[in-house]
Amino acid sequence: MAIHSVSEVNHFIKGMLDAEGSLQRIMVRGEISNFKTYRSGHCYFTLKDADAALKCVMFRSRAQYLSFVPQDGQQVVASGSISVYERDGVYQLYVNSLAPEGQGQLALALRQLRARLEAEGLFADEHKRPLPRFPKRIGVVTSLSGAVLRDIYHVGKRRNPSVQLVLLPVQVQGEGSAEEIAAAIRYFNRHYPVDVLIVGRGGGSMEDLWSFNEECVVRAIFASRIPVISAVGHETDFTLADEVSDVRAATPSQAAELAVPDRQEVLQHVLSLRTRLQQARQHGISLRRERLRHATERPFLQRPELLLATRVQALDLLAERLKRAAAVAADGKRKQLEATLDRLELLNPVRVLSRGYAVVEKDGHPLMRVAEAAVGDELSLRLADGRIEAEVRKIEGGTGYAKEKGTKL
Repeated sequence: MAIHSVSEVNHFIKGMLDAEGSLQRIMVRGEISNFKTYRSGHCYFTLKDADAALKCVMFRSRAQYLSFVPQDGQQVVASGSISVYERDGVYQLYVNSLAPEGQGQLALALRQLRARLEAEGLFADEHKRPLPRFPKRIGVVTSLSGAVLRDIYHVGKRRNPSVQLVLLPVQVQGEGSAEEIAAAIRYFNRHYPVDVLIVGRGGGSMEDLWSFNEECVVRAIFASRIPVISAVGHETDFTLADEVSDVRAATPSQAAELAVPDRQEVLQHVLSLRTRLQQARQHGISLRRERLRHATERPFLQRPELLLATRVQALDLLAERLKRAAAVAADGKRKQLEATLDRLELLNPVRVLSRGYAVVEKDGHPLMRVAEAAVGDELSLRLADGRIEAEVRKIEGGTGYAKEKGTKL
């Protein structure tokens, strides 16, 4: 008998389990125990019931899509594959998806996810975008079968046959459906831009509509650059896709009505605008005609000379004021000149001479001081009526001297 190593044994058992098809796609119900999330994002826990326990691991690539926060004691259904972890020689369930069991657990998961996404601001009104007024192409993300597509098509074409509807068919429930819906939304944004997106499906239970509560779908709608209308279920159904969408429609038919403007209504609106424009134009013409009539009836237009008469009268008044001002100014200047002449007259040397004074000149220059003359000098005396030539005979005062020589001066 051959002897095998521990590694060979564990590897052989792993190969046996991996070859068993029923263990590669298996669903297990149990209660969570010892749930731990490591910094790497990987989750480790145990599923147990009254008689046994099963070790489980959920890697980060799968755990990031969890729609709830797993807690010890919760009843869940895990799907995945069973294999052997060769290092420890234990078999465990490699979990691909994890969902709470029962309506109450689903509601709990929904509340937890909603609270987390709301805290991030994904449902805030400030992120909502208006729908385009006149879209040309409308993208539809829904199942190829069912009444949803038919309702959207009929309502859209009835309202406006020229609008193009583009369908990207997806699964709307079941495993992998949420990823398909999110991928379709991203595809329209990246490769086939349309004016508006309709994302939805028909009614059903909470489990049937659960794909539209998945985090990947909610984030895809939030990240969409194209405005999104959610049309999930009936009017009473409500999902997280409805909360994050730009507009929620109660039914797929209403979604088509919101997305596609009714051509007849648009035509009626255009006709109404044209009528209002014509009425406004007629009213404007009538108003201006009336204003023109009143203007032509004014006295100034009937007798233009009246308008000039006012200006002429004003000009005459200004001319008269100017004339008076000039006269006043001239009179003031005349009086000023007369006063100046009077002052000059008082200073006129001839006037002084007429009062008995004389101007004494020596060599043609006025003699101002006694010291400037000497006995024997010839002087000229200018009087009011003539001139006298004289000779200095005697000098008194000043710094000069007195000396008689003939007639006393």
